[in-house]
Amino acid sequence: MREDGSSTKRRGGPLTWRGRLALAAIVAVAVGVVWVTNAFLSERFTETTRNRAEVRLALYSGNLVSELRRNAIVPQLLARDPALIGALNSGDFTQSTQRLMSFVDEIGAASLMLLDKEGRAVAATDRERLGSTHRSEPYFVEALRTSGTVFTTLPREEGGYRFTYSRRVEGQSRTLGAILVEVNLAKFERTWSGISDAVMVTDSQGTIVLSTEPRWRGLTEAEALEREPPLTAIQRAVQEAVDWATIPADAYLEGQAVMRMETRIPFRGWRMASFTTYASVRDQVNAVLALEIMAFAILLAGGFYLLSRKTALRMALFQRESAELRDLNARLQREIAERERMQKSLAVAEQSLEQSSKLAVLGEMSAAVSHELNQPLAAMKTYLAGARLLLRRNRPEEALTAFHRIDGLIERMGAITRQLKAYAGKGADALAPVDLAEALTSALSMMEPQLRQGRVRINRVLPEAPVMVMGDRVRIEQVIVNLIRNAFDAVKSAPDPEVDILLARGETAVLTVRDNGDGIEDLTALFEPFYTTKAPGDGVGLGLAISSGIVADLGGRLTARNAEGGGAVFEMQLPVLNEETRAAE
Repeated sequence: MREDGSSTKRRGGPLTWRGRLALAAIVAVAVGVVWVTNAFLSERFTETTRNRAEVRLALYSGNLVSELRRNAIVPQLLARDPALIGALNSGDFTQSTQRLMSFVDEIGAASLMLLDKEGRAVAATDRERLGSTHRSEPYFVEALRTSGTVFTTLPREEGGYRFTYSRRVEGQSRTLGAILVEVNLAKFERTWSGISDAVMVTDSQGTIVLSTEPRWRGLTEAEALEREPPLTAIQRAVQEAVDWATIPADAYLEGQAVMRMETRIPFRGWRMASFTTYASVRDQVNAVLALEIMAFAILLAGGFYLLSRKTALRMALFQRESAELRDLNARLQREIAERERMQKSLAVAEQSLEQSSKLAVLGEMSAAVSHELNQPLAAMKTYLAGARLLLRRNRPEEALTAFHRIDGLIERMGAITRQLKAYAGKGADALAPVDLAEALTSALSMMEPQLRQGRVRINRVLPEAPVMVMGDRVRIEQVIVNLIRNAFDAVKSAPDPEVDILLARGETAVLTVRDNGDGIEDLTALFEPFYTTKAPGDGVGLGLAISSGIVADLGGRLTARNAEGGGAVFEMQLPVLNEETRAAE
């Protein structure tokens, strides 16, 4: 009954184990899916953002070049305007400013200014600049030196740069002055700042002339990035955690990873670069990851619910079974105690049967032993009568010889009784080294009266060296006597009875007893108690069962088989006593 209760617990255990394994698998799959999804979408959305940044950069550069080229034509046109040339020749500039103002709205320039040959502003769309002197300014000096249009970039005092086109005005093959057109490129900075994260334009020297970041103007790109405020250790750790799966950043702006895109502007070696953050990428990726995590969270919640429900059901089942298990355990304890008592009784019974078997053998041997003792007793009586007669005749020497013969007969009788006494004993509890050859000789001496009465031929093959085993000599001799006695019984009906006894020493000590009888009909039941092939009254079938138990207790085994030429073969195998076995014992 206890086994049934245990099996119920074992059924509950694997369910919990499988449930936990399933939840762990779901978590592992969730982590893997989120990781792969994050990497895939980050790369995909980053590429999309990069493509958009490239398109936007191409659009910015195209607008910038278009603005510059459109304003580059204006100085050439205005330098040929008759009204402006006539005003420079006559010195009457009352209508010149108004004429320039009529052009500025149509052209879209930031400002227009007419300079005489001394560099003085004689007409300007910005009236505050009328009368100002520009004699030493690069755009005026370079315009007078060349016949083409001159582009000049000058820094402003208030910050930023002025971009101007200037051209010499000629009349009647002489220089009259110069026309100055200022290009409004600052409007692009305001437009870019509302769309892109950061945009900058550098000239051929690498100096930033346009930028959505005012503090960058006038610096190189490296200097501008170095002026970014350094991150603290905590901010950098947080930033690395935020950007844990993004594509490696091209640069960092204000502590944020950005991708850098650059394009060449087909104007005087200018270049344009843009910096775009990964915020849009992370927002798109996080939206998908949030859905995936939510789905896995719902799945895990369902798994936990099912697992907790199964656990609750098992707990209720265990509570119902607890009372039954306690009763079953109490009954099991009583059953175990009863079995232990029965095992002790069985051990006592086995010892009694073993002793009874030996006594039964002794009973069969008693007639032969009594006959063996009667012969020495009759001889002793004859010798005593002869000795008495010799003493009367005063022949003491011859009488002494008779006494010596009587002493030898007494020793023989004592040896016979000692063998019977030793065989009848229960044996010693402690094991000791035993020579199987000596045990075999002692067993044969014990059975000498039976051997002498029978007509069985015994063939013995013994090794010259002792065959030592660890065991109880009395019990070993009992096994040998049982084997030889069974062999004698098996050859009673044989025409030429013969028993072979072979003792050999190899990895184990083997004692073989072979007869030429009829063999064994049922080898499977041979060593079972109360199995016998003898006639009723000749045996109870305990000898081989007891002998098998004795050999097994000594660490060996007793086997039987039918010989090829007829008869049965019994082998007793025992461990050979060597230094290792002696140390173990």
